[in-house]
Amino acid sequence: MKYNPQIHHRRSIRLQNYDYSSEGAYFVTMCTQNRECLFGEIVNGEMILNEYGKIVEQCWNDLPNHYDNIELDAYVIMPDHFHGIIFVVSVNSVDSVSVGAIHELPRQRQQQRRKMLLPKIVGRFKMNSAKQINQMRNTPGISVWQRNYYERIIRDEKSLQNIRNYIINNPLKWYYDNNA
Repeated sequence: MKYNPQIHHRRSIRLQNYDYSSEGAYFVTMCTQNRECLFGEIVNGEMILNEYGKIVEQCWNDLPNHYDNIELDAYVIMPDHFHGIIFVVSVNSVDSVSVGAIHELPRQRQQQRRKMLLPKIVGRFKMNSAKQINQMRNTPGISVWQRNYYERIIRDEKSLQNIRNYIINNPLKWYYDNNA
């Protein structure tokens, strides 16, 4: 279906007028398409990655090889989603790596987003992990990830520690969150 702004009016969850290339810490969350449990399973409160989960982990850990101005912090791969913390440590070097189309926004706003570092990082991560998973499954073009992602700007040390704890404890909460 062709984009129609009268019908397709998704509300952006991004902080308006915020430069997502700014130095700082960002908490990102991405979910699998239809919340499919694709990356492994939780056993006794511990995430056991399958072959697809290991691809996600490898793609995450590979990101600093493509963006010299980021550092990765705590992360967790869950059966149907991913949480991670990214630090943008320098805005002096503009990253010119192309990630292809960024599908989160209508075309008229994609140009603005292409200049922002965080969407490039997330786009590269999602694109590369999906491509490798689909090659392994022999399912080219099938969506692995939901169309968008959630991000939160981490503004202070207390929030950073709370988010790190949330990430670390996420597998322990899996059973209760899914059976409540």
